[in-house]
Amino acid sequence: MSISSLQDLFIHTLQDIYFAETLIVKKLPTMVKEAGAAPLKKAFEEHLEETKTHVSRLDEVFRILGQKPQAEECPAIEGIIEEAEELIGEISNAKTKDAALIAAGQAVEHYEITRYGTLVSWARELGHEEVLGHLRETLAEEKDADNKLLRLGEDQLNQKAA
Repeated sequence: MSISSLQDLFIHTLQDIYFAETLIVKKLPTMVKEAGAAPLKKAFEEHLEETKTHVSRLDEVFRILGQKPQAEECPAIEGIIEEAEELIGEISNAKTKDAALIAAGQAVEHYEITRYGTLVSWARELGHEEVLGHLRETLAEEKDADNKLLRLGEDQLNQKAA
């Protein structure tokens, strides 16, 4: 895709986050399986369902914009996930693994937060008022997921790993 305008960049970034969200849907079941603590398993299970909703919302955003939902390979999210998988594969202690899973989950959330924050800003700038609600809702959910992971780590699981 040739990018020559903010609109082109907006569509490219939608395709990027679409790739990321669909990859996360594929990878979250492994995080659920690897998590040792029940609250962490539950957080990942809930976010899996939420992420499926994010993909559906993106489908709707593409539809509203008259675009076919299409993923653009995203080396950034692939790298974040690859690094997490390698690290988690090296940890045998369940409590330490939970701390690593929280960190990995937060890294993914932070990536998504930056993308959705940018998309909200650009949608507003481009006058795409009809998609702003979808993007803002997902951005809020990503921030909430990050906060849940942060609280799990700080309130419970990091202490157990220490």
